[in-house]
Amino acid sequence: MSFKSLKIGKYVIEKPIVQGGMGVGISWDQLAGTVSKEGALGVISSVGTGYYQDKTYAKKLVSDRPLSETNFYSQEGFDAIIQNARKICGDKPLAANILYAINDYGRVVTDACASGIDIIITGAGLPTNMPEFTADYPDVALVPIVSSAKALKIICKRWQKRYNRLPDAVVLEGPKSGGHQGFTYEQCKLPENQLENLVEPVVAEAALWGDIPVIAAGGVWDKSDIEEMMSLGASGVQMGTRFIGTHECDAHENLKNVLLNAKKEDIQLMKSPVGYPAQGVRTNLTELVEKREGPAIKCISNCVAPCNRGEEAKEVGFCIADRLSDAYLGNVDTGLFFSGTNGYRLNEIISVKELLDKLTEGE
Repeated sequence: MSFKSLKIGKYVIEKPIVQGGMGVGISWDQLAGTVSKEGALGVISSVGTGYYQDKTYAKKLVSDRPLSETNFYSQEGFDAIIQNARKICGDKPLAANILYAINDYGRVVTDACASGIDIIITGAGLPTNMPEFTADYPDVALVPIVSSAKALKIICKRWQKRYNRLPDAVVLEGPKSGGHQGFTYEQCKLPENQLENLVEPVVAEAALWGDIPVIAAGGVWDKSDIEEMMSLGASGVQMGTRFIGTHECDAHENLKNVLLNAKKEDIQLMKSPVGYPAQGVRTNLTELVEKREGPAIKCISNCVAPCNRGEEAKEVGFCIADRLSDAYLGNVDTGLFFSGTNGYRLNEIISVKELLDKLTEGE
């Protein structure tokens, strides 16, 4: 089976594979730029851009961490990442993933547009006002992430009524994805919430609004998985964890090794200060948190609104900004390592080109 190209707004992606946005510093200029260069869609994560190039772009630091959301989501760092990715991919379509739950969401979206990003993908909440921040950039394609047909319907209704606009595509994320889920712990296990059972109802809902392309995500690993999603009606797939296993991935070698060494039972759902369960690798940090012996929680970066300036972090036992940043810096003892449920299948580091060849032509 050969795959058709994926159209998102005015942009055509030759290979219908979207590389998932992974922060802090897992999908920045090298990974996203190379993925787009090779004909799929590279996605830059906006999370933690103040850490880019050894915190060069964070104007203020406290305890060597970017102070407040202005420095953690550094406009200058974000712009530098986008421009450096452009040097790699040229005029190929390039996307940014911007979490709805962050502090400064509107500002970060506008920053992405001003820096020349083509497509914005947003999850971690229902982005009902997303078009508000892109009004001056009509060519920027907007792609919300949903976990149900109901969520897509709510977004389409509100966007159409308020902004006379509909999503250019939608990412449907099932509970096997890495990082934050759109389900409770209990819902993650229910058969009706598994990706293969969600695609058809979401495709049916998307058709009611003018055949919005549906991009299936969460647990997609190889060519046969992509074929299965396409057979159910998806127009493309999004894959995050598998791209960690590439030379071009911006992640620290220690982070890649955590995934390479992970066993199936090591990948688990865990509590998160964001309010949704998150999927990642059980590590030294997990055990410290369970014993309430984890690193101090200071909320220096004020990264996400649901955490309520560190209150939720104290409940859960860790600061998500600091722990993801530690993973990016290669600190295995205190780093937080997100992974999809198939992360244990990662067993080699290859080039992005080789990975995309495997995904489109078979192993």
